[in-house]
Amino acid sequence: MEAGPVLWVLLQSLELDVRRGRAKPMSGVMKRMGMIFRAKANKALDRAEDPRETLDYSYQKQLELLQKVRRGVADVATSRKRLELQLNQLQSQSGKLEDQGRKALALGREDLAREALSRRAALQQQVTDLETQHATLQGEEEKLTLAAQRLQAKVDAFRTKKETIKATYTAAQAQTRIGEAFSGISEEMGDVGLAIQRAEDKTAQLQARAGAIDELLASGALDDQSGMHKDDIQAELDRLSGGTDVELELQRMKAELAGGSGDRQAIEGSQGQGQTQSQQQPQDTPRFDKQ
Repeated sequence: MEAGPVLWVLLQSLELDVRRGRAKPMSGVMKRMGMIFRAKANKALDRAEDPRETLDYSYQKQLELLQKVRRGVADVATSRKRLELQLNQLQSQSGKLEDQGRKALALGREDLAREALSRRAALQQQVTDLETQHATLQGEEEKLTLAAQRLQAKVDAFRTKKETIKATYTAAQAQTRIGEAFSGISEEMGDVGLAIQRAEDKTAQLQARAGAIDELLASGALDDQSGMHKDDIQAELDRLSGGTDVELELQRMKAELAGGSGDRQAIEGSQGQGQTQSQQQPQDTPRFDKQ
């Protein structure tokens, strides 16, 4: 797009120099530059052209042509109708002159009858000419009407085909965009993919930096300015003390469980002895015989 105007200015400058005699004709170079310019312009136009808009424009031009044909048919029909009115008037005048000639003869005025018939003959010539023109206009009207009908059929067919092509083109364009979006080669999805990649790289870099700082703080290579980080010795002591507390708690729970089981055994033993005595007591009871 940027090279087009530059080539055009250069081409115009060379042509002006050749015309003024400042430079020798370089037909080969100028033809080549002209071809390059036309190729660039053709490529730019092809990129900017939308087939749907072109089809709509062609359809609009066909409608305008059809409207002109219909207007022509209307004009021819109007002319034909005007001729028919003139023919009716001339035929009426011719009949009137014929009646006047008969009346003149009936009254013995042959001169008036001759004048009336002469005028009638002139009118009859005009009638003949108008009839010829009327026949010609009627034929033209029929031709234009047939042409308008055929053009109307072609316009209707073109409109149907236009809408079909537009729908197919739109579907193909949408399918292409969806495919490009899924494959990641479209401009929008490419930008999104790059943004995601940059975010992942920054996240990984921050995670690596955080891990490295934790390791350096744990090893003592870096000082914790907040005072909350413990050194390795204190961490080991805390771990050992935490383990001791766990062992003591475990021993206490074992002792509680052991004490509870001893009491339960004592209670069960006392209950067993009571049942044994109750079972033996009926045997020692003396019996008294009835007298």
